[in-house]
Amino acid sequence: MLKYDDDTKLGKMIAELCPDGVEYLPLGQVCDTLKKGTLKTDQLQENGLYPVINSGRDFYGRYESFNNEGNAITIAARGEYAGFITYISERFWAGGLCYPYRSKNENKLSTRFLYHYLKGNESHIMNSMVARGSIPALNKADVDKIIIPLPPLAVQQEIVRILDSFTELTAELTAELTARRKQYEYYRDQLLTFGDEVPKLALGEVCTFKYGKGNNIPSEHGKYPVYGCNGIVSTTNTFNSEDSPIIGHIGSAGVVNWGAGKHFVTYNGTICSANDKLADSKYIYHVLCSLRLQRFVKGSQPFLSYGDFSREKISVPPIEIQKNIVSILDHFDTLCDDLTSGLPAEIAARQKQYEYYRDKLLTFEQQKGDI
Repeated sequence: MLKYDDDTKLGKMIAELCPDGVEYLPLGQVCDTLKKGTLKTDQLQENGLYPVINSGRDFYGRYESFNNEGNAITIAARGEYAGFITYISERFWAGGLCYPYRSKNENKLSTRFLYHYLKGNESHIMNSMVARGSIPALNKADVDKIIIPLPPLAVQQEIVRILDSFTELTAELTAELTARRKQYEYYRDQLLTFGDEVPKLALGEVCTFKYGKGNNIPSEHGKYPVYGCNGIVSTTNTFNSEDSPIIGHIGSAGVVNWGAGKHFVTYNGTICSANDKLADSKYIYHVLCSLRLQRFVKGSQPFLSYGDFSREKISVPPIEIQKNIVSILDHFDTLCDDLTSGLPAEIAARQKQYEYYRDKLLTFEQQKGDI
C-alpha cells in the first residue's frame, strides 16, 4: 500500500477507492507521442514567442512557432542529461533530441501526475536505461515500456495538489534568486566596461584553451572534483586543471563554471588558462560569464568550439584593477550562491522535502494480474 498514514485524507481515499491496489500499464500504452522537429541555433530568438526544449535541463531558447500544446512532458534523449524529465504547461517547440508525451486520456491518467511519477524515477532512468557511449543516449522503445501506476483520478489529483504546493514554493524562491542574479549581472557588466584608455585584446591572446579528457565520467571517487559541461558531476584521484574557468563544450554548451583548486575536466568541458602576466584567472572567469557564450553554440546537439569565440576582444586593465573587480564581484556572487545560507540553501531544503513526499506518495500496491 501507499507509504503514509491511513488516517490522512489521501490514506482514506486510497482505502475507499482502491483497497486492492491499482492498475499498472506501459507508458507507450497510456500516452501519445507528440511532434518534434529540429531547429538550428541561428533560428532561435531571444524574445521568441514559445520556449524550445531539447536535450538539456533548461529551455534551449525561444522560437516564433510551436509544434505542441502545453500540458506535456519531455524526456531528454541524448547528451549529458539524457533521461531528464521536464513538464511544460504552455505551448512549446519540442526539438529533435527529446521524447515528448501527453496522456491519451486525462480522465484516466493526469499528465501532471505522470510528470511527478517519472520525476521520482528519473535517477533510475538516467543511471540504468541510458546507454553510456561517446554520447549518452536513451532508446524510445525502452521509455515506452516504463510501467505507470493508474490510481483513481481523484487520488492522482490529490497527490498532484500536495506535490505542486512544494514545487510552487520552490519556483517562488527560484524567481527571487533569479532577480538577485540579474542584479549581480548588471553590476558585473558595469564593472567590466572600460573606456578607450584600457587596451583590448582577443581572448586567444590572453588565454589558452583546451578540451578536457575522456568521454565518460570517471567512476572512482577521490579528492578532486570532476567537471562536465555544467558543473561538478563526480570526484576522482587525478586532475588536469587548476584554478581555471571551465566552459561547457558539449551539452550545456556555453555555460561557464569556476574550477577552484585542482580538478578534472571531461571532454564535455573546455579548460581556459590565463596568461598570468596579462590577466587574473578569476577576472577572466567573470569576463567569460559576461560574454554570454551561448550565442556561439552550434548544432542540434549543442556544441561550442573555442575557435569561435577566442577572437572576441576583451578589456585588459592592470592586474591590480582586475583583482579589485574580482573582489567586488566575488562578494556579489557569494550573496547569490552561498550554499550554507540564504536562498540557495532554502531552495535545496524545499527540493528535498518535495522529493521525500513524492517518494512517499507515489508507491502503490499493484493489482493482481497486472503487468
